[in-house]
Amino acid sequence: MTESIRSAKNSTKQAAKKAAGRRGPRAGKADGESAVLAKVAEMPAPDRALAERLHAIIKASAPALSPKLWYGMPAYAKDGKVVCFFQSAQRFKTRYATFGFMHDANLDEGAMWPTAFALKELTAAEAAKIGALVKKAVS
Repeated sequence: MTESIRSAKNSTKQAAKKAAGRRGPRAGKADGESAVLAKVAEMPAPDRALAERLHAIIKASAPALSPKLWYGMPAYAKDGKVVCFFQSAQRFKTRYATFGFMHDANLDEGAMWPTAFALKELTAAEAAKIGALVKKAVS
């Protein structure tokens, strides 16, 4: 066997091992939550505080949603489909973090409605609005 073929086979084996170690779409809610909390813990202070608070609000408002990582950021899914997500300001080098909803969220209101919100801080008023939106999104 030539060295280039051996190298290609080793690369394929390594890729297969890496893929086998990934969690599939049926990963448990606890695994998803662990991954989300680990990602949140890695965030710098302002984003970490927002993400921790959002996580608590979402869990309290819509316990049926399953935490998961989505493009490396915290997200919350229903039946495997992402309903809402958090984007770190630091990761995307923007002046604010974003909390958004995907098309599976039941937020339709007339011909136009917001699907993402800029976040600089979470007061009690914002927390209440987010809680209400998350409840509506999964209804």
